[in-house]
Amino acid sequence: MSQQIVIDSKDFAREGRVLEGSLDLTDFPRVADQLLAREGQLVYRLEGSVDAQRKPLLRLLVSGVLPLECQRCLERVDHELEVDSLLELINDEADLAEDDLEDDSRDFIVADKSLDVVALIEDEVILALPAVPQHEDCSLPEGGQGKAKVSPFSVLAALKKTP
Repeated sequence: MSQQIVIDSKDFAREGRVLEGSLDLTDFPRVADQLLAREGQLVYRLEGSVDAQRKPLLRLLVSGVLPLECQRCLERVDHELEVDSLLELINDEADLAEDDLEDDSRDFIVADKSLDVVALIEDEVILALPAVPQHEDCSLPEGGQGKAKVSPFSVLAALKKTP
């Protein structure tokens, strides 16, 4: 059963509150199809603050191990997940200037009086998933090793010999 943790994001940030805990991988239904198994937990810490310009910020730290499938050998590969996201709260996406959108060093989310923290964590986990999970050093499966390689043209050679 999925947990639900809801905060008022602006109040949380302005008051400098901290929320931490752990969540089971089963709490993330949108990540489920990427996982080889659903056992395990992710540890999170959400910190609220304001910057020098009094803009509300949320810093999200998430760590854990995700059991993924290696795309080379199709075996399990344990992916060490380390997320550290600094999110600036904005009132509306329309408030963002073109320069803000082009600045890759900052991330923005719309402030919400009922922000679903589990959904936020899941979003950040999805963004942190590797495009192609694989072991650091693995080889392709050894299908057909030891068998002599048969040329597809050997049939033509046999036809050429018959009168």
